[in-house]
Amino acid sequence: MGLRSTRIRGPLGRTAAAVLLGILALVGCDPSGNVVTHLGATGGTPVEGGTATMALPPAATPNWIFPIGAPGYLASYNSAIQNLLFLPLFAPERKGDGLTMDSPRGLARAPRYSDGNTTVSITLKKGYTWSDGKPVTTRDVKFWFDLIRHNKQDWAGYTPKLMPDDVTAFETVDDRTFRLRLDRAYNPAWFTANELQDFVALPAHAWNPGRQSPERTFARLMRHAGQFSRFATDPLWKTVDGPWRIEKWTTGGQVSLVPNRSYRGPDRPHLDRVVLKPFTTADSEFNVLRAGGVDYGYIPPAVMAQSATFEERGYRLDPWEGWAVTYIVLNFQHPTAGPLLRQAYLRQALQHLIDQKSISRVIWHGSAAPTLGPVPAGLLDRDPYPYDPRRAKALLAAHGWAGRDGTLRCARPGRGAGECGAGIEAGQELRLTLLSQSGSTETSNTMQAIKSAFDRAGIALDIRQQPLNTVLGTTVPCRTSEPRCAQWQLGFFGTQGSWYFPPDPSGERLFATHAPSNMGNWSDPRTDRLIRATEYSDAPAAMRTYGREVARQLPVLWTPNPAYQVSVIRNDLRGIDQNPTLSLAPQNWYFVKKGGAGR
Repeated sequence: MGLRSTRIRGPLGRTAAAVLLGILALVGCDPSGNVVTHLGATGGTPVEGGTATMALPPAATPNWIFPIGAPGYLASYNSAIQNLLFLPLFAPERKGDGLTMDSPRGLARAPRYSDGNTTVSITLKKGYTWSDGKPVTTRDVKFWFDLIRHNKQDWAGYTPKLMPDDVTAFETVDDRTFRLRLDRAYNPAWFTANELQDFVALPAHAWNPGRQSPERTFARLMRHAGQFSRFATDPLWKTVDGPWRIEKWTTGGQVSLVPNRSYRGPDRPHLDRVVLKPFTTADSEFNVLRAGGVDYGYIPPAVMAQSATFEERGYRLDPWEGWAVTYIVLNFQHPTAGPLLRQAYLRQALQHLIDQKSISRVIWHGSAAPTLGPVPAGLLDRDPYPYDPRRAKALLAAHGWAGRDGTLRCARPGRGAGECGAGIEAGQELRLTLLSQSGSTETSNTMQAIKSAFDRAGIALDIRQQPLNTVLGTTVPCRTSEPRCAQWQLGFFGTQGSWYFPPDPSGERLFATHAPSNMGNWSDPRTDRLIRATEYSDAPAAMRTYGREVARQLPVLWTPNPAYQVSVIRNDLRGIDQNPTLSLAPQNWYFVKKGGAGR
């Protein structure tokens, strides 16, 4: 799914990321072992116009248009669409073998740091206008900043002490330049990748003509953002500065985009229309793809052996690798499961029962690789909890769990050494419930494999499957006293990867105390200190130390990290760059004359 990596991979040839912000060697192998070196076909004789249809992930329904994210609406396809309508100031993209935030698609020039990295000056590029002809100015960026500053508790991107708290002053220099005064010195690479990535200009003249307070304006915009059925017709969303505008947005999740003829950027669209088409399952998408109803789709890993058939029909295969990690979320605040999950020995036992290597090889047919911790696998050198059922059973027995009728029960309650732990009652069953996304055979089989391993160890795991948006809307941060906290114990939304990082894969939004995407409410002072070290220091050791320690702590259960998808693309559709952060740039896509040259 991708809320918001490069890995070691078997038959698909995933390679490890060498260093932070460094090598993303997106080179793979096809199932026969032949190296796939293409990163998206280009060249040929362009044909202006046409409609390209792209398949959305299984059971994925775009449902949020407002460029300020809300909890439960953080799927990557939402942000990908938003960025085509409302340009971010800075956008990550590949540059050679690495990632850069200095993208030509961004609205701003590269930031300038001064005063010992406590001041950031940012200049907007010339010539950009809104679709109604008004110029894009620093007032529009200030409008966005004021909205999040005065409504930060309702912004899903908010982490206490970070944006907007870490900006002591927003100073407008002129219509194109503004300056941020920071509360301390920050690592410039981190600040650009993880803080400035959120900055976006919003049309202040159209969205707040009466200059209402940020609080009242935000409330009004959020009401409009909740009217899913009106996304295509609401005048509010028609004022855009990106290369595309909405033509249609159905409640079923199909989105049709057409060029914004007022767009002044360097990458004006070639196509007449791009259609993002939803599917309930990967199998239903595969059937439509096979019938020629999708120009840019994907195949389930189980049918990789049929890749030659698609090549014969005029398609190319291109694995879409992501800068990501994948995991099962643990709800530490659940009234009954919380006390269980807060026991470190239990989390260790659960992780020892997940056979990531076999699941990656057998269920995902080599299109997934083990997740080793909170950063992409190439940044870690070992798995602290490899598959080891004996070790798992020994940990549980050593802490007072004994089998009865095939299920473990607490035989030694208490919080002392060799006892079950605080909040666990005598005779309590070791039983958990997992809410998992539907629509993927591989995900369903992965969860069944984990359930079987848990069952053999005496741990009962009940699995419920729901569409992705339902899972995302349910597995949100909560307090024990809130009714919604009792609605889920474990959650999984990682069929396309659970979390996609900006170029700097730090954890302030995932595992810091009260972080916006800390779905399970993990809180650990040492984790917080290590995260802050990555924010302040550009030393590679800071990221390695954070990765190793949080991998050991297990704030979540690590599961195989799949490729976002194995893409199948028409040979005459060119210009597609599969960005590792899952952004889209259909303005660069174009059709070529059949038989046109190109790689």
